[in-house]
Amino acid sequence: MSMAVLIPVLLLVLFGYALTLDVDNVQLAVWDQDKSQVSFDFLRNFGSSRYFKIIGYYENYDELSALIDNNTALMVMVIPDDFSKLILAGQPAPVQLLIDGSDSSTANIALGYANSIVSRYNVQYVTKAFSKTNTEMPAPLDLRPRVWFNEQLESKNYIVPGLIAVIIMVIAALLTSLTVAREWERGTMEQLISTPVTANELIIGKFSPYFAIGLFDLTIAVGMGQFMFHVPFRGNLFLLFAVSALFLCGALMLGMFISSVAKNQLMASQMAMLATFLPGFLLSGFAYPINNMPAFVRAITYAVPARYFIRILRGIYLKGVGISVFWPDVLFLIMFTFVMAALASAKFKRKVS
Repeated sequence: MSMAVLIPVLLLVLFGYALTLDVDNVQLAVWDQDKSQVSFDFLRNFGSSRYFKIIGYYENYDELSALIDNNTALMVMVIPDDFSKLILAGQPAPVQLLIDGSDSSTANIALGYANSIVSRYNVQYVTKAFSKTNTEMPAPLDLRPRVWFNEQLESKNYIVPGLIAVIIMVIAALLTSLTVAREWERGTMEQLISTPVTANELIIGKFSPYFAIGLFDLTIAVGMGQFMFHVPFRGNLFLLFAVSALFLCGALMLGMFISSVAKNQLMASQMAMLATFLPGFLLSGFAYPINNMPAFVRAITYAVPARYFIRILRGIYLKGVGISVFWPDVLFLIMFTFVMAALASAKFKRKVS
């Protein structure tokens, strides 16, 4: 009865708040080389828009590149030092726009917003200039977008790495929780307990085969992504498997903990789906941008381990970044694994006793 009441409420809350196709508060970093009133007036069009949030002003490409690598900025705008001179002279002024294309859907929408603001600025400027001179003038601003990491904005390059994380999370926790719960349900666990095998040895014995299966599934997923879907892989393969093994350990321990709490396979499967699939699909950034969610939902996403693993996978796959960029995410996965291992071991020992 509790599951029958809680699941609909949980689904409505998650889908109602987390499932949104709107793109608001696009993080925009700016390098204004001109630093004039003209450039300030132009940037004010972005700052006053609800679709963009200017996160700061920077002075070189290294800082801007680091912002995109760290997922701090989705867009970077570079205004040249002769911007105001060209605008005042009625000549087209180029403006560079760098876009993180690892999230193809969000990048497409954000680029459309930027083009709309630039077009409106051009229309206003040309209309004002024409009213004064009664002569036709060229569009004063030439927006030159460049998409990084996913130049063709193909959705598969964004979906496949995230899907690997969701699959590993669901399969690892679900299989482990079901098989151990079945042992309790059939009474074979009591036979194991009556042997000299300790509780920790039982946990390791149940953990090891599913860890091997998880790595095998990961190998299949990576191979299919490379050879079937042709997703670009720009990072370190060893680093990918090392971080994935860490995440897999945490997911398996979560399954062990669920199996110790659940009384039967049905409850174990329901608890595993609630703890893995729904958060992994809705609250991890896999399908919907986290920045567009309400503040209280964004706060919940910090407790979802798939959020950090998906960010690592997309960074390795599309950006080719290393541990120096996503070490905070790895640190959270280490904490998640140790916490789940401690909870699973303590609950399992109490159940055995």
